[in-house]
Amino acid sequence: MRFWRLPLDAEHHSIPRGEVHIIDNRCKGCGFCVEFCPNGCLRESKRFNVKGYHPPEMVYGAEEDCGDCGLCSLICPEFAIYTQLKEAKKITEDDIQKVTTRYSRKDRRYAKKR
Repeated sequence: MRFWRLPLDAEHHSIPRGEVHIIDNRCKGCGFCVEFCPNGCLRESKRFNVKGYHPPEMVYGAEEDCGDCGLCSLICPEFAIYTQLKEAKKITEDDIQKVTTRYSRKDRRYAKKR
């Protein structure tokens, strides 16, 4: 599905942008936050924390992709990660095109692996 214009009520909606905070020394390296992040903003780091686990880190360039959904903080059993709303950006035509391209069949990230 491709939108050809902004929705009529676009001025009443915004796109949340979140800021991820990771408490490294609480993390036990379960990887739930990495696995269940809907935008793929997190990955396992190569460094170790005090407990000897690999805490998560933000993927390079994914700071603007965090939608402040809070799923990482909800799923973390050690309460080692949380998000804060950084900004609420107004919806533009470029945002509509980005979303429709991201979830289209042409995008390789969402293509079925055979």
